[in-house]
Amino acid sequence: MSKIDHSLFSANKHALEKEYEICPQCGSELVIRNSKSGPFLGCASYPKCDFIRPLAHHDSNEIKILEDSACPQCSKPLVVKNGRYGMFIGCTGYPQCHYIANENEEKQNEEVLPSCPKCKKGHLVARSNKFGKVFYSCDCYPSCKYTLNNKPVEHPCPECNWPIVIERNMANGTLLQCPQKSCMHKLASTE
Repeated sequence: MSKIDHSLFSANKHALEKEYEICPQCGSELVIRNSKSGPFLGCASYPKCDFIRPLAHHDSNEIKILEDSACPQCSKPLVVKNGRYGMFIGCTGYPQCHYIANENEEKQNEEVLPSCPKCKKGHLVARSNKFGKVFYSCDCYPSCKYTLNNKPVEHPCPECNWPIVIERNMANGTLLQCPQKSCMHKLASTE
């Protein structure tokens, strides 16, 4: 059996411990510190100097500026950014302009959805959650919380006279069904 060099497995030293950066506030060396939320760089003369910085640099989340496209709200160029839920297209004038391009905007504008059967004031619109799954809800959201998981079709239910039915894609084709839990009437499949 070979001998093991236990100095290689020392737990009190970190591989990046000697980064040799200096503190911008006091000029001391920056060292890796640990907290409950993970490692960070902190000043070696801690009680006197309280400078800290995250280990990973996330200075810029902008990936590429799209010179040929302008923001429809403020006409500044759009930029591809990396955000919390992945990549998206937003405005370069971010703090003043909060425009974010929606990849489904063109599809949503072409598709005419029925009005909300619950509040009868708003219209149903297609939205997507943070995972990209599309659902349909009323555009008067805080006051009306009517949502559907399947695409609504303006066709009254023959059983309960609810003004819309939903389109469900089944293995043998598309099926129209009443969204009311008390009814759930299924209509003939459409081709």
